[in-house]
Amino acid sequence: MTEVHAVVDGSVPAQTVPDHDRSDGHVGEARVRELLGRMTIEEKVAQLVGFWEKEDGEAVAPLQGEFGDAVTLEDFARHGLGHLTRAYGTRPVDAADRAAWLWRFQRNLVTGTRLGIPAIVHEECLTGLSAWKAATFPTPLSWGAAFDPELVTEMAAAIGASMRALGIHQGLAPVLDVIRDPRWGRVDECIAEDPYLVGTLGTSYVRGLQSQGVHATLKHFAGYSASRAGRNFAPVHAGPRELADVLFLPFEMAIFDGNARSIMHSYTEIDGVPVAADPGMLTGVLRDSWGFDGTVVSDYYGVAFLNLLHHVAADHAEAAVQALTAGVDIELPTGDAYLALPERVRAGDLDEALIDRAVLRVLREKQELGLLDATFTDEPPRTVDLDSPEHRSIARRLAEESVVLVANQGVLPLPAGRRVAVIGPNADRQAALFGCYSFLNHVLVQHPGVETGIEVSTVLGAMREEFDAELVTWAGGCDVDTHDRSGFAEAVATAAAAEVAVLVVGDHAGLFGRGTVGEGCDREDLELPGVQRELVEAVLDTGTPVVLVLLTGRPYAVGWALSRCAAVVQAFFPGEEGAGAIAGVLSGRVNPSGRLPVSLPGSAGAQPYSYLHPTLGEGSEVTNLPATPAAAFGDGLSYTTFAHTGLCAPTTAPTDGALHVTVRVTNTGAVAGDDVVQLYGRDLVASVTRPVAQLLGYRRVHLDPGQSVTVELTVPTTRLAFSDRTLTRVVEPGEVQLWVGTSARRDTEALTTLVGDTVPVTADSPRWTTSEIR
Repeated sequence: MTEVHAVVDGSVPAQTVPDHDRSDGHVGEARVRELLGRMTIEEKVAQLVGFWEKEDGEAVAPLQGEFGDAVTLEDFARHGLGHLTRAYGTRPVDAADRAAWLWRFQRNLVTGTRLGIPAIVHEECLTGLSAWKAATFPTPLSWGAAFDPELVTEMAAAIGASMRALGIHQGLAPVLDVIRDPRWGRVDECIAEDPYLVGTLGTSYVRGLQSQGVHATLKHFAGYSASRAGRNFAPVHAGPRELADVLFLPFEMAIFDGNARSIMHSYTEIDGVPVAADPGMLTGVLRDSWGFDGTVVSDYYGVAFLNLLHHVAADHAEAAVQALTAGVDIELPTGDAYLALPERVRAGDLDEALIDRAVLRVLREKQELGLLDATFTDEPPRTVDLDSPEHRSIARRLAEESVVLVANQGVLPLPAGRRVAVIGPNADRQAALFGCYSFLNHVLVQHPGVETGIEVSTVLGAMREEFDAELVTWAGGCDVDTHDRSGFAEAVATAAAAEVAVLVVGDHAGLFGRGTVGEGCDREDLELPGVQRELVEAVLDTGTPVVLVLLTGRPYAVGWALSRCAAVVQAFFPGEEGAGAIAGVLSGRVNPSGRLPVSLPGSAGAQPYSYLHPTLGEGSEVTNLPATPAAAFGDGLSYTTFAHTGLCAPTTAPTDGALHVTVRVTNTGAVAGDDVVQLYGRDLVASVTRPVAQLLGYRRVHLDPGQSVTVELTVPTTRLAFSDRTLTRVVEPGEVQLWVGTSARRDTEALTTLVGDTVPVTADSPRWTTSEIR
């Protein structure tokens, strides 16, 4: 194996890739070109498509029922196969049995096709490998709340190790869409509303997954999350500046700093042009500007959607020509459109050189993955532990770091011996802990009667373990998303008899209208679904102190609860160990350290909103509709207190250099805890409007009571870059305010001036903030 070290941040583990990767230069390139030269056009196209062996009723992709498999897998793959789609993640299957089947299938490709090239096997892996009995980690919103890149890398490496052991080569994650409107259902798959936080954590995931020899796939390039009114698949009308400075940035970071090997296009259209048919994005930006040399895969059925939904192609064949020309190398999940490419070449409607371009990219990827030398004569794994103690430990630590204490009137932590009423539709429901792309909510829900396959405690169960079980009472109160109020009376009586009520409310993640959040589960408002708010208000009226636990996949407009409830705790689908993390926070066993990765909105009418707004974006006396959120990006309380003092920054710094800043952090409370040091900046005068606050760097630190440390952050000036009036990404000279605190709170401030010429951002420009603790 050869070592490929991270470009910027030495604290992240190196990536290992097979010796026969593209670094072998001329030898490897000669090999793939020789292979290409021996291929018939049918064999070429076979390398550009996937195959999905699925059954009726197993709908986990949009409009999946519109596409039927006319041939068997064996017939389909007679010329070879580019990708095998979701061999483990389509239905509950025993992993060892499925691995044995997969090895036989790959061996048949090696021995039974003329060229003997195995297929790339891909799976979903956003919250862990999407397979039966595999560990389910917290959702990306929880990664964002944890502000812990190293732990995200560790999680992704564990996921990658499981995938590689099962013969899986590519994961369809991470999602790098920047949250723009919380009404959008796929917010639960996203990391944050800040592109830098998305970029650092997404890149950390890429590094971890690829360290195990599994290729990451960045989703969804680009603009998907900026859809109008937060509706899935809705048109996007983002300007080129928003695209370049916000929506592209995480992808750029994951390519330059993480060496991501694959990208999935977005379903959306931007100003009338579907991304799947846009060479300006898929070739101009990705290839020509960024130098990306991996593969571009279609989102499921995305090529056919050029015909069926976008209506820019008259049929699937024309859609295939447009997508291939734009730069989509591989059609997933099947070859519904690309199988028409040979006919288009013979008709003179397509230059075969475009097919060759894509095939070479696929062959290079297979070479990197070791597939061109694989024989599959070895034995597949006989036993597979996909939810090992190591997995559980990572899931627990990440869940504990991600729980955000939003408000606390002194009731938390709950002392032992109190009578606690646990109430709410998410209190005793395993599915409430998992996101849309978890195996439980994505696949297993369509197989009623099949066991979950992993040990999952509900919040109620965890509360009974954390506290005296005899003092914990329970009532459901209502469902997540119905108007049934018949359980209110029992819930009110249970709360009235207790000393404190813990109300666990929020979302159910699902697909295409089967949930309150998730793909195709958008909201027209940001009130708690169903009658949950009424339940909370009914319990509040008893006078019993209420601890509101929000177990959600999106932020809701809960400003009304922040002042009325004794405490508010936000957890974003914290995974298989999430219930214990929540109970630990309520008891004080876990000192909460999560910070909001997305603002808690004041109202749905203020959307779309981002803390990265210019002055006119926040509202003031110029409008009667202020956009002020109920809780700001970066907010989060602890059971101890931290002081940030003495922010030091250089008086001047060159526009082509870096800012070296230090800040003193002290635990001024009585218990140990983690602080997330957040550095923000504001460009005071620029050639275009700039945000009133922008995250420039962050660092999680653990401090004992009374302990102080100095945190040093080295921020490349490119963190302050933006697209000027000519749409050139530049760093301009001028004054910059700096502060440590949150996006809305300044604990300690400094002022610096960038001096020198206006400097354009290049491929060699650093993008990552490095940090040290002294």
